[in-house]
Amino acid sequence: MTETSTGAGQEPQRDDIAAIAKGGRTNLLGFPIRLMGRIPFLLIAGRLYGADSLGRLASALVVIEFLALLSSMGLKRGLARRLTEEEGHPANAVGDAMLISVFFGACAATALWLFPAPMFPSGRYSIYDLMLPLAIIPITMTDIALAALAYHFNVGATVKARSIVEPWTISGSALGFYYLVPDGGLALAFIFANVCTMLAAVVPLVRAYGLPQQWRPHPFHLLGLARANLPLALAEGVEWGSRRLDVFILGMFASPSAVGVYYIAQQVASLPQKLKTSFEPILGPVITRSLKNKDYHAIALQVCQVGFWITAAQCGIALALGIPGEGVMGLVGPHFVGGTGALAFLLAAEVVAATAVVADSALIYMARMKNLAISLLTIAIQAGLTVGGILLVDDLGLDQLYRAAAAAAALMLSLAIASVLKSWLLSRLLGERINNWRWPLVWAAAAASVVGWAATRFLPEWAELAFGIPAILAVYCWVIWNKGFGPEDRVLFRKSAKA
Repeated sequence: MTETSTGAGQEPQRDDIAAIAKGGRTNLLGFPIRLMGRIPFLLIAGRLYGADSLGRLASALVVIEFLALLSSMGLKRGLARRLTEEEGHPANAVGDAMLISVFFGACAATALWLFPAPMFPSGRYSIYDLMLPLAIIPITMTDIALAALAYHFNVGATVKARSIVEPWTISGSALGFYYLVPDGGLALAFIFANVCTMLAAVVPLVRAYGLPQQWRPHPFHLLGLARANLPLALAEGVEWGSRRLDVFILGMFASPSAVGVYYIAQQVASLPQKLKTSFEPILGPVITRSLKNKDYHAIALQVCQVGFWITAAQCGIALALGIPGEGVMGLVGPHFVGGTGALAFLLAAEVVAATAVVADSALIYMARMKNLAISLLTIAIQAGLTVGGILLVDDLGLDQLYRAAAAAAALMLSLAIASVLKSWLLSRLLGERINNWRWPLVWAAAAASVVGWAATRFLPEWAELAFGIPAILAVYCWVIWNKGFGPEDRVLFRKSAKA
């Protein structure tokens, strides 16, 4: 690349990073709101419904959410390219995507209604649990609507739907349904929350795109579109499955109560996971535009920049939630404290997965089949490690909660392997170095760990949570800001960043 072309390309690259930063910053603002809404649900579900009911819900959601993801036929992320290439009214492309997702979602829901056994490995469920597949259609419609809005850098709708409507409606409805239908409260709350989230996403979608113009859906065209997106759908399904395979396998080897404890640990650990989704809606459209211009250097810059932001944020959250892990799990109920080991491994898994996630954002457009092959290899490794770990726990004569820790450790190791392989493949394709690691992460983690150790050693449990967690975050953020963040990183926090 010549000096002139490099200089000419610097401004668009800065604009792209600013756009990603603005979208990520908007979504990050929704993180504490989502956290405040999710915590009441965990407390209500753990203390009112109990680990057994949570375990049945967790096992069912593995199948339901997986089929919902497949029903979108890869258009959750593939819609960005579809809109880039669309020559007609953009609402027509969105209409095609919606029609595909609703059709396959209805087929999946009907199949689960007729054959519910895969949702409930324990064989125990209520009539209300059988209604859970109804949530598949609103889940897929929400994903498509938010993907379309993200194409125009509208992440405010995602914050409203995912960080306000979804967590608060599931918390409030879970409490209300407990007094009306305690046997089916969790299932009904899940369905109700997803319907409300869908409405919160579809209303701004119609405002932004309008209704389709001269739209004539053709069955063969829609089937061709679905077939073209099948590799992307499978890759998304495999990636998502790696985060739920542990629950599925655990449900076959452990009691619903043990699965319920693991589910709570997973929900706590998924809080930093939401940080990755803060950037995904904007990173996808930016990458597709850079690919159209064959600007591979810009893609490498975007992936590495966002990868570091995600890793730094997730590491801080993981330390804040993991060091006082017994107190965090104990908030849900005393019998959930045994899931602290699983929580530690799950939090570590989110940190090591960051590289794979950002690399995947580019690989799904550049090397779909190779990316799918790595994902399949990863999930096969995870399955082997999970079953092997559970069998080892049984041979050692340990209780069922150690099975949960073994499943979490298997997830962490498999995601670490995926990060290495996917970053290597993307580096080969781009001809650029892909690495989001920086040594200040170690310094910040060490300083935060010392503060966390002191908090758990010298403070009572309530103070450990009330003062220890903010102190861990404060020290970690101070070190990262002063030692790890350069001018290009601090654009994430500048409101004047160009979008």
